[in-house]
Amino acid sequence: MANSFLQSCAQTLRTTLMLGALSLAGMAQAQTGTIKLIVGFPPGGGTDAIARILADKLKDQLGTTVIVENRAGAGGQIAAQALKAAAPDGTTYFLSHDHTISILPLVVKNPGFDPAKDFVAVAGIATFVNALAVSGGTPAKSMNEYVAWLRKQGGGKGTVGVPAPASVPEFLVKLIGQKYKLDLQAAPYRGSAPMMVDMLGNQINAGIGSVPDFIENHKAGKIRVVAVLGGARQALLPDVPTFAELGLAGFEDIPYYGIFAPVGTPHAVLDKFSAAVAKVIALPDVHERLTAMGLTVGYMSAQQLASRERAYSQTWKRIIQASGFKAQ
Repeated sequence: MANSFLQSCAQTLRTTLMLGALSLAGMAQAQTGTIKLIVGFPPGGGTDAIARILADKLKDQLGTTVIVENRAGAGGQIAAQALKAAAPDGTTYFLSHDHTISILPLVVKNPGFDPAKDFVAVAGIATFVNALAVSGGTPAKSMNEYVAWLRKQGGGKGTVGVPAPASVPEFLVKLIGQKYKLDLQAAPYRGSAPMMVDMLGNQINAGIGSVPDFIENHKAGKIRVVAVLGGARQALLPDVPTFAELGLAGFEDIPYYGIFAPVGTPHAVLDKFSAAVAKVIALPDVHERLTAMGLTVGYMSAQQLASRERAYSQTWKRIIQASGFKAQ
């Protein structure tokens, strides 16, 4: 009986080792195949541009092809659902800012994913601020001039574009309207790129989005950024005041860009990808390009990104609940 028991244990051990070897082989094979970096917004926007910069350099660090896959729609919700459905083998990652990961679960009853259960943080790459910009057809050169123009032209009524419904920019539209006693309506878009098209065409006279969305057209004089969030003025926009300076405080907790993977992805694979991201954003040309877009570049480990996401989510949970907004 003892010999039978020992033989059974030996067979179990051999089976376990064999399965482990097959698993490691599968992981190695996955890492030599194409890696997808999913983006939840259309080509041409700030998030897409960031993803393509990273993908171009990650292929060198990882020794494999890295492609950007745009899954636009519903403020990144479609992309997040695609990440949840992806195999946790290290071939699929999601580059997202705060809206999809931290805000959507607060404003949508059934988003089709739960970041805490379905995703794992991999690496943070930067923080940024949102801003209010006016279109070229608007004569205003400052926030106060924009408010005065609205009151004169439309009796205080105005439409402000936002990159997604029930997003931080949409809540800001409501709060700005309350502060300045304006009748402002948010016009949600499927990402910043189509919003920018309408701003450049003077179809809407203002928009709220991230500084990376606006900076190039601001520099070109096609639009004008008149206010930014955050606790300090931006280095690229030293003459633009913060909302806090204008009397709208409480929005100093700034959003982030991070990379996420399906839960269950092996830690060794995640660590390798995270280390590659750290090396890529430290490259002088990458750092320069991302900084020029209005990002504050800085690597965050998986643990730091997860902590940053939780804190940001809690901040906006309080703001959204105080606004009386009900999840749709």
